[in-house]
Amino acid sequence: MNKKFIFAALAAITVAFNTTAEDKKPAPTFEQRAKEIFTAVGEKRKEGKDAMLAEALLGIRQLKKEFPKDERVDSMLLDLAVNLPAEKAKVILVELSKNTNKDIRETAEAQLRKFESLGKPVPLKFVALDESKVDLAAMKGKVVLVDFWATWCGPCVAELPNVKAAYEKYRKQGFEIVGISLDKKEDTLRRFVKENGMTWPQYFDGLGWQNKIAKDFAIDSLPAMWLVDKQGKLRDMDAREDLTKKIENLLSEK
Repeated sequence: MNKKFIFAALAAITVAFNTTAEDKKPAPTFEQRAKEIFTAVGEKRKEGKDAMLAEALLGIRQLKKEFPKDERVDSMLLDLAVNLPAEKAKVILVELSKNTNKDIRETAEAQLRKFESLGKPVPLKFVALDESKVDLAAMKGKVVLVDFWATWCGPCVAELPNVKAAYEKYRKQGFEIVGISLDKKEDTLRRFVKENGMTWPQYFDGLGWQNKIAKDFAIDSLPAMWLVDKQGKLRDMDAREDLTKKIENLLSEK
């Protein structure tokens, strides 16, 4: 037998016997690493939303390197993408649109279509709950808030005072609202709309999360607030933040 081979084998055995207990400690599980990432994201809370999203993306990318075949990582990445600015989200969604998991791939494709609709006309036309006819193409010259919401959605109800205040303040200047309700019970929606003085038109089909318009536009969380400019083009898919300022900016455009 080759002496060099023998010496190499003895050296390997010696190293193995001298390995400390700490060196033999098993690698962290997916759950442990995910928890560490969530903790790190939470620690960025004081720095704001952007810092938290950046930390989350960094952590999930690292998790992908450690667990390259675990589909839960791709699901986390998909959930994160919809909260990122459009350009950053598109990069991730293009990547996930090639995923081998059918659900992840199709969801990514739908989200990608949604983001690609920015800057383009919104094909939205329906007969509202009050039987009025709504056609965004016929509303050019106005700034329109398309509000995807539901009476059972706590954050939607909490946001209502801000939406109403904006409507009252800017309506005479050319601001309108179109509601897309994901409710299932028509009487509940009608009662809520009346009691809360929501005088703008509402789309309702009783399908909940399978709401036709919401599904066509890949809406997967509520509230979702879109702003359409005077040219009828979609300009903002996250209008909830700084709503009044965004409305004012669009109204000031010619």
